Amino acid sequence: MIEFRGVHKTYDNGTKALKDVNINIDKGEFVFIVGASGAGKSTFLKLIMREEVPNAGEVIVNGYKLSKLKRREIPYLRRTMGIVFQDFRLIPTMTVFDNVAFAMRVTGASKREVRKRVPYILGLVGLQNKARNFPQELSGGEQQRVSLARALVNNPSLIIADEPTGNIDPEMSYEIMELLTEINRRGTTILVVTHEHDLVQAFSRRVIVIDDGTVVSDVAGTAEPPAASAPSAGNAVVADVLDTIQDVPTEKESDTVDAVLADIIGRNGGDEQ
Repeated sequence: MIEFRGVHKTYDNGTKALKDVNINIDKGEFVFIVGASGAGKSTFLKLIMREEVPNAGEVIVNGYKLSKLKRREIPYLRRTMGIVFQDFRLIPTMTVFDNVAFAMRVTGASKREVRKRVPYILGLVGLQNKARNFPQELSGGEQQRVSLARALVNNPSLIIADEPTGNIDPEMSYEIMELLTEINRRGTTILVVTHEHDLVQAFSRRVIVIDDGTVVSDVAGTAEPPAASAPSAGNAVVADVLDTIQDVPTEKESDTVDAVLADIIGRNGGDEQ
């Protein structure tokens, strides 16, 4: 699923962001990436999403050897993953429904497929009654659930969540992690970058610690969710929804719109290295 083989990344300004990183994340795992600001977490994600390339070593994601990936193939790599950002990156001029539907439309999904799938996904994250609202009309927690819905709507094999609870309150943070845990139970690989050690400890999953560009710890977790977990409004409908949503065909490709999507939700500029 994700493999780093002897990866080094040094930026033009001399910053050594990653040093001889060797990591293997299997299909279906749930992994936390933890580290202080500037440790190399963001660079780690940028390499996975092919926003950056290593100076040495190899990165393999979902069967793509990224060093050999041509520019025109990058959108196809990114279609295999869903990205959840700390700052949500919603399109302010679109409703909740259209923000989520946009990720389907760029793959050429039909109107019928969009009308069927988007309400299911919004139900999964507890926003079925917010479909016609605009992002600025939502709380921070609700906006993050829209971001999660957008990441899920094309049924990716990998979900990457970059500080997904950084801008929301503790209660909602727990609900977002519950949703990610339930999604992982259904077979989706989950990669969460976070600095919130309480959540990491509560959910007892594999934890990779990066410090000064080096992997200093890689500890396996338990397979069980936290014992104290209480059902949330969003989590209550997860099982039913995931049982009913169907894969969306991606036969109709649109590279032009894909470039727009990559620009809006695929960039990670301005973040820490």
